[in-house]
Amino acid sequence: MSQIFEIVQSLSGQRNSITIPVPYLDFFSGDQQAHALGAILNQLVFWSGKSDLNDGWFYKEHSELAAEIRGVSEDQVQRLVNKICTRWLPGVVEKAQRQVNGTKKTHYRINGDALINALFPANPVDSAESRNGKREVAEPITQNRGTETADSQNPNREVAEPILYTDHYTDYHKQISKPSCQVAAQPDPEVAITDSAIEVLTHLNQVSGSRYQKSRTSLEHIRARLRDGYSVSDLKLVIDLKHEHWHDNDEQYQYMRPETLFGPKKFEGYLQSATRWAAKGRPLRETWDQKRERDINAISRPDTTIPAGFRG
Repeated sequence: MSQIFEIVQSLSGQRNSITIPVPYLDFFSGDQQAHALGAILNQLVFWSGKSDLNDGWFYKEHSELAAEIRGVSEDQVQRLVNKICTRWLPGVVEKAQRQVNGTKKTHYRINGDALINALFPANPVDSAESRNGKREVAEPITQNRGTETADSQNPNREVAEPILYTDHYTDYHKQISKPSCQVAAQPDPEVAITDSAIEVLTHLNQVSGSRYQKSRTSLEHIRARLRDGYSVSDLKLVIDLKHEHWHDNDEQYQYMRPETLFGPKKFEGYLQSATRWAAKGRPLRETWDQKRERDINAISRPDTTIPAGFRG
């Protein structure tokens, strides 16, 4: 493990304060959850230096991380950790289930050298430094993990060494000119999910006449089902079905709320019923009641086709 990473590791994570190194925020910039991601990474880096295991693995519960950084739930921590491990730092922050005293625990391991390379990528230096003796910094390489590196494009180009975040690092980055051709920012999947959840919530308000606000409480179950892979149309169909099912019963209609409609235990059953209902042309509740009444009458009415002498 590099000495630079050991220095960063020693600065990360404090029990009595919540600190987020600025390079972490720079790395996650553009993500609306940058501060939360930085806080999680900060704690993981800190605890990676406290493990008694020789292979670098350490275990940490999501509930413990949530308690340490404050203001987030255990489920949110789980999603943030997954985003770090799969989207932002795959292969750098590793996660695995391992046994501890007969119980499976979520373990983490951080590749320190790879993390330093991600946080402090090398920047090409303009040759003007040799011409006038002044350090002129060229445009930074846009972080893109699927393209050629600057070294492969120009093997003779001088590259500056990574710089640990200090006051000099701040001054150094102030000199970097903005790229002449900005790369379009990629949409955050969580933002798209929230936008879709708001669309579903708006539909619920319109159908039921409710006034649910765009709060975390109102949206969390909707977002959870969208993350499960269900579509906006699926969720709207369930709303339409339960409105038709409950609208004439005040006692039942109180359950026209996000936590009931989109809760993890009942939603799949609601959706199956709604799909069958839609396949039949979305019949009105009155037709259901009429059919039920006909079925009941048919069962209770004696069969007149049987001769009287054969009836018991």
